[in-house]
Parts: sequence; structure tokens; C-alpha cells
Amino acid sequence: MNWTCAISVVLALLLGASRASAQAVPGTTGPAAQNMPSILQNVGFEPPLNGHLPLDLPFRDETGRSVQFREYFSEKPVLLALVYYGCPMLCDQTEQGVVGALRMLSFNPGRDYEVVFVSFDPRESPDMAARKKEAAMTHFRRPETSAGWHFLTGPKESVDALTKAANFRYSFDEKSGLFAHAAGIMLLTPDGRISRYFYGVEYPARDLRLGLVDASAGKIGTPIDRALLFCYQYDPTSARYSASILSIIRLAGVVTILGLVAAILIFRRRDIAARAKFEGAH
Repeated sequence: MNWTCAISVVLALLLGASRASAQAVPGTTGPAAQNMPSILQNVGFEPPLNGHLPLDLPFRDETGRSVQFREYFSEKPVLLALVYYGCPMLCDQTEQGVVGALRMLSFNPGRDYEVVFVSFDPRESPDMAARKKEAAMTHFRRPETSAGWHFLTGPKESVDALTKAANFRYSFDEKSGLFAHAAGIMLLTPDGRISRYFYGVEYPARDLRLGLVDASAGKIGTPIDRALLFCYQYDPTSARYSASILSIIRLAGVVTILGLVAAILIFRRRDIAARAKFEGAH
């Protein structure tokens, strides 16, 4: 690789980083809490990184089967979304954002990771969860991954314990019958620790891919994923992956050195071959 190629690689990575950092981050801007409507003043989502979620919680899955939350934690990372299935807008957008981003990955639910949606409305039923799963699977278009998608409902005690551990706060509006809540997802390690989180309803596929590799401690992914993870560092203040300039410079330096070594070896072989041919002719 010559210097022009090396510089092009660095510039391309820097351009991608600038685009990623330009995205708005919900929850970091806006009016002061005292100026917000009262129903929104206690709403928030600030998951504690490396915090443990309680796994001994009873829920019911979309078939109505009684399950323990820990059933979804073994050797694979878990993508967790806290929603409620009767939400007329935001939760549907969260689900669509998750499905759309995951559909762009070569990783598959059930084989490489688990996807778990949990309703924080204890009044909701497995039938509602089943309809949400059906919609997600229709959109995802990989029916063979159905066993890796889970839509749970549960009692208030389980919901309260889970949302408290995730620092997910919401309010119920008696007048409208709707919840005020934040939007976001979490990536969890196989033992139930919060590895990464993302705000909003749209999730860059690259960020999810890096996050899953991160959460799984390298058990999924390819050498390319590990190289990308070296270049992009997770920024908890923005809940996004952003380029690490020092890492990029190091990687570009390594690539350049390897290119020079390869060039030297190639020219050396050519020189030896030419010398052998010359000596053979005489």
C-alpha cells in the first residue's frame, strides 16, 4: 500500500466519524426540567454501564408460557428493548428501527444473539406480544430466526425491578391512558450486564454490529469487526460509537508498515529470480 492509499483510508475513516458524531442525541438537550410538562419531569433513560440486571424475574412469553428472564442469557449477547405493545407511535418505531438495523447484519438472532422486548405495562397480555412478534418477523424476513425473538409480558413486580435496574423511568397519563417514556435499546452481556445502550428509534447498523461484538467479548464477528472495534470507541455520553483518532493513526501506521514489508519482499523475490535467470543464461 503506498502513502496515497494510506492517506485515503485515514480520510475515509475520518469522514465517517464526522458523520456519526453529527447525529443528534436525545436526552442531552432540551428545556430545563422545571419547564417541562409535569408528566415528563420524571421520564428518563440512563442505563448504568456494567450494571447487572436482575435475571430471576418471572415473565410470560408471546405463547403464554411462564419463563424466567435468565432463560435468554447463556453464551450470547442480548438486545433488550423496554416498550409497551399498546403504544400508538414511539414503541412501534423502536421495534421497526431494531428490525430494520438488524436486517442489515449477517448475524442472526438465536444463533449469534437474542432479541428481547419487554412490556413495562403489566396489564398487557401474551396475545398482544404475539401480534408484535408476528409483525417483527414479517418485517425481518428471516423466519428461521423466530426462536431468537422474544416478546415478554409480566407482573408489576418484575417490571418494576427490571426498569429500576435499567434506570428506565416512565409516567402514566390517566387522561389519555398512555405512557410517557423515553426510547432506546440496550445490549447486554451473556451474564446480564449492560454493555451498551442507544437512544432514539433509529440505530446505525454499524453501531449495533460493533456493540454486539463488544457485548459478546469477541464470541461473534470477524477479524474485520475486531479491526473496526479498534478504530471506533463507544462514547457513553452520546450513546454512539465514534472514531478514535489515535487508534486510526496506529492502524494506518501498521497497515503502511505491512505494505512496505510486502513490497520489499516482492522486490527481493523479483531480484533473486532475475539474478538466477541471468546466471543461468551464462
